[in-house]
Amino acid sequence: MRSEWAVGALRRFLELTVTYVPSGPGFIGSVSNRGSSEELGAQAHVVEQILDRIPGFAGWRDGRPKPDKLWAGLREQTARGMAALERADELAANLGSDAPEMNAGPLHPWAWETGAVFWARGFPHQAVLQAALRINAETQAKLGVVQPGEAKLFQMAFSLDDPKADAPRLRLAPRDTSDTWKNLHQGAWALGEALYLGVRNVGMHNLPPPDGEEQVALEQLGAFSLLARWVDRATVKRP
Repeated sequence: MRSEWAVGALRRFLELTVTYVPSGPGFIGSVSNRGSSEELGAQAHVVEQILDRIPGFAGWRDGRPKPDKLWAGLREQTARGMAALERADELAANLGSDAPEMNAGPLHPWAWETGAVFWARGFPHQAVLQAALRINAETQAKLGVVQPGEAKLFQMAFSLDDPKADAPRLRLAPRDTSDTWKNLHQGAWALGEALYLGVRNVGMHNLPPPDGEEQVALEQLGAFSLLARWVDRATVKRP
């Protein structure tokens, strides 16, 4: 996200939502926004998309008061979001590590697109489960198989054995006898197995962690994204 553009859009909404008391007959005691209802509606749509994408700000909708005719609830969240963008460097330098932050936007589409709406609504755990479903479905479609066991799907796909009629393979490099070739495919197999046994299957039967849920989910999405990239770029081998 281009921070300079986003800050400008947020600032414009704050300008439009400034309140004043109109003068003239019929306006006694009434309060209005500077912007027209059409301007405010259009700008509010842009603002909501920006707030959804500010790192660490995904739960902003939970703290938003009910809509009101003067846009006070969204105005408050807009001011907070603008501060988060404008003062991000200052906050990081004074409150935490200067280590790079992970942005979900560039993750592989299979790992992010399906679950993005859940993340935006404050359900990162569900976003991870949606990523797992999508990658499983894309892998089966690429191989042209129906494999009910998710972990077994990746065991089969990246197996070092030659392909069979009912078990095509995914190959990340031309086959040779080197340890590198073996390690590459065993690693992909192991990653898929770990994610579906340790994240997807466990996550289906357990509540998300009470602390650090968003950070844990982001790390899990990163791992699923790597698996998705391997599957996406792999070549299908059949007998």
